Amino acid sequence: MTSKEMFIISKDYIPGGVSSPVRAYEPYPFFVKKGHGSRIYDVDGNEYIDHCLAYGPLVLGHANEKITHTISHQLKLGTAYGAPTEAEIKLAKEVVNRVPCAEMVRFCNSGTEATMGAIRLARGFTGKNKIIKFEGTYHGAHDYVLVKSGSGGACLPDSIGIPKETTENTISCPFNDEDALTKLIMDNKDDIAAVIIEPVMGNIGCVAPDEGYLDFVREITKDHDILLIFDEVITGFRLSRGGAQEYFDILPDLVTFGKILGGGFPVGAIAGRKDIMEMLAPNGPVYQAGTFSGNPITINAGLATMEQLTYDFYNKLNAKGQYLRESINDIVEDLDLDIQPVGLSSMFQIYFTPNEVHNYADAQTADKDRFLVYFRQLLKNNVFIPPSQFECNFISIKHTEDDLDKTADAIENALRVAWDLPVEDDD
Repeated sequence: MTSKEMFIISKDYIPGGVSSPVRAYEPYPFFVKKGHGSRIYDVDGNEYIDHCLAYGPLVLGHANEKITHTISHQLKLGTAYGAPTEAEIKLAKEVVNRVPCAEMVRFCNSGTEATMGAIRLARGFTGKNKIIKFEGTYHGAHDYVLVKSGSGGACLPDSIGIPKETTENTISCPFNDEDALTKLIMDNKDDIAAVIIEPVMGNIGCVAPDEGYLDFVREITKDHDILLIFDEVITGFRLSRGGAQEYFDILPDLVTFGKILGGGFPVGAIAGRKDIMEMLAPNGPVYQAGTFSGNPITINAGLATMEQLTYDFYNKLNAKGQYLRESINDIVEDLDLDIQPVGLSSMFQIYFTPNEVHNYADAQTADKDRFLVYFRQLLKNNVFIPPSQFECNFISIKHTEDDLDKTADAIENALRVAWDLPVEDDD
């Protein structure tokens, strides 16, 4: 069957025909047959250079040989036990060894579970109820953080089915705005348990912190006895061996992980200071649990991944990111387009707006319709990125210079089409 035929059938059995909303786009998404290295292949016979990479986890590319070998061995030993394994200790020690703030680790099954557990843990440890998050950041699909800004910084549910009472303790703040965060903290300083922040906002595209901003956030939270939670579901083991906190040299109190930590399998983790982590059951009164937490498939895939993520690995990966971003900047300059190429490390995006993007409000000025023209043209040129202006694009270690050159050529073509500029003849 073709992707079109599969999508028609899928809509009868799966809401919207997809298992996550962002995967849906007009007229229908392609259905995947396989992935290998830097490429993904659909059931229609098309091959794409993949810069979605499952929305970030596949830093080693598709079907990494060490991971598949490790998992093949583990499958013969069992897929779930409901009991602890030595591999959990090994992976926890690896996280503690790498991540500056990590003294203990609790594994779970997704980034959503991790942020939900970290917020509960912060409230339990401090005895306070309010949290501050940042406009446009995505910390999973649980009720406390699936919110939009309301008046006075308070948040309103971003979906029906979430009671307003659920979000009354969630406060929203613009990213990269020191004055706004200062005011919110001073107005609520006795009630705030934690500030949760994506060090790089990866779910409105790719917004880096302004110089000194994370230092400011760390200082003001420490001054007012507020826990700082880094949501590193995207940046964890993407920016550097120790994540964004190593990359930016900032020490949070807690950190959440997902994506890369699982080596392509569902995973989440909470890590941080021992005195806080010891509050988790069974040691303490903060309850957190999961049937598949510490699943041996995921844990062993994570170990096989971590073994490959050396300092040399990141030097090579970040060089690839720099190479592609420089190519994109040159293209945008040559075409004289007033748009914003952004990114760092192995992350990149182009905002279709003349405004510099420092926060959610800036990102919302982007031309989403023109972006979709760009996205579809990239697909025609066999390059796959997430089908949204407000997602990040990624590079894996398997992307070769030739892949990146082809990506740059496809981006130039797509920009020309999106702006009705003459398309250069390959001949």
